[in-house]
Amino acid sequence: VQLVESGGGSVQAGGSLTLSCSSSTSTYTYKCVGWFRQAPGKEPEGVAAMNRDGTDSLYADYVKGRFTISRDYAKNTVNLQMNSLKPEDTAMYYCAAGRRFGTEWIIPNNYPYWGQGTQVTVSS
Repeated sequence: VQLVESGGGSVQAGGSLTLSCSSSTSTYTYKCVGWFRQAPGKEPEGVAAMNRDGTDSLYADYVKGRFTISRDYAKNTVNLQMNSLKPEDTAMYYCAAGRRFGTEWIIPNNYPYWGQGTQVTVSS
C-alpha cells in the first residue's frame, strides 16, 4: 500500500488549499481514511477522517467548518479541501489509511498506512 500526498504550499491567512492523497490500491479497501498534521515540536494531531463508503466524516474541532474531506473512488484519491486557513494550520499534512472508523479515528496508532506528507505554510 502506497499513499502519496500532494497539493501543499504556502498561502496567506484566509486562503485555501486542496490536498490530495493518491493510493496505490482502491481506497474502498480501507475502512477509514484520515488526514493528520504535525507542526515542528508538536505531536501529530488528527484533522479529519472518512468511512469506507464516504457516507460519514469526522473532524477535529479546530478545523470543523473550514476543512472538508472527500473520496474519489474512480481516481483512488482522498482529498482535503482547506478554506479560511490560519497561521496555526501550518504543519506537515499526512494522509493515512486504517481499519477502524469511529470515536478512535483521531488516534494515529489505528492507521497502519501513511504517506510521506506535504507541507502547508500559512502566513499572517
